[in-house]
Amino acid sequence: MVSTTNRSRRLLESRAKIIAPAKLDDSLCFYCPQDNVDALDHPRVKRWIRFVTGSYVPTVDPKDHNILLLLPCTKLKPYLLSPEHLSINTSLVRAGFLPDGDASLLGDFATHLPAAFPPEALSLAPLRKGRVVVHRGVMSEPLGFVPYAYVYQFGGQQSVACSYDDPGLFEGRGNAVSPWRKDYTGIPAGPGRWRWGDNERRSFVRMHNEMSKTLARVVARLRPYYRDVVAWAAPGLTHRSFILERAMRGANGVAASRKVGADHLDLIGTNDLLPPESAIECLPTPEQCDSAKRRLAKRLRRPLRAVGGHYARGGCGATPLALPELLTFLAARLERDR
Repeated sequence: MVSTTNRSRRLLESRAKIIAPAKLDDSLCFYCPQDNVDALDHPRVKRWIRFVTGSYVPTVDPKDHNILLLLPCTKLKPYLLSPEHLSINTSLVRAGFLPDGDASLLGDFATHLPAAFPPEALSLAPLRKGRVVVHRGVMSEPLGFVPYAYVYQFGGQQSVACSYDDPGLFEGRGNAVSPWRKDYTGIPAGPGRWRWGDNERRSFVRMHNEMSKTLARVVARLRPYYRDVVAWAAPGLTHRSFILERAMRGANGVAASRKVGADHLDLIGTNDLLPPESAIECLPTPEQCDSAKRRLAKRLRRPLRAVGGHYARGGCGATPLALPELLTFLAARLERDR
């Protein structure tokens, strides 16, 4: 069983997630929570976190209504070629949010753009509709935050944001363990599947809270540049847990703690660390998700109870965030003050 999850095999899987001409940095593969904690001491990760928390400054015109839109990281890199980002960005373009600049991935990745998506879906520039300008960034473990401008290149070389693979915080996938580690405590749960033991759970809490703290430092420093900070984070997934304050976790189905041995260790959200006036607005809301499921059932002509799988995969192997029934809420929110 262990042989099916040796690091060499996992690296082959990781390399397939990086789209040419980008290349994987094998040292930036983090397959379990303990790997994630170690990532905090990786030189490229440390350098990146210093950059986004200490020196990154966005280019904004204060006369505009500037919004920072936080999107989830994805297994495919660069993120823009993932089904999720392609769907989100295409939805915004079709809603009238058009690139406000020439920066784009199209020159290097045009052959990978599916025919159904417009070239604007690979734009790295802010998106403008009237006076509203949307600056996109990515919530990433272990990087914390990635401005769209730097998802592929940074400092004259391939960005760390296009060089890593990190499936190690997703216990539900069944393979977020590293049996080759001395501190491995995973529990076999079937052929090729594991549950976390105490070391995995403890490291998850530590990494979760470090990512929340990093994102809080970024948002606190960048908040003066933006009228609003909005996150588009799938219910039930780690990115939403990074954001939500304790009072909102129950209503969103997000755990407030993790049991490790006899202890319950608190999970901290970014909004727990920010003053209320600087808090991240987390979408879609539970009510919007319920509405989207009903409209999806109508579109597919199926009973509501029969659309769960399609909803969960966003209709394209992504997450619900890619569904048009949900993306209408995002576009409406972004143009609300136009």
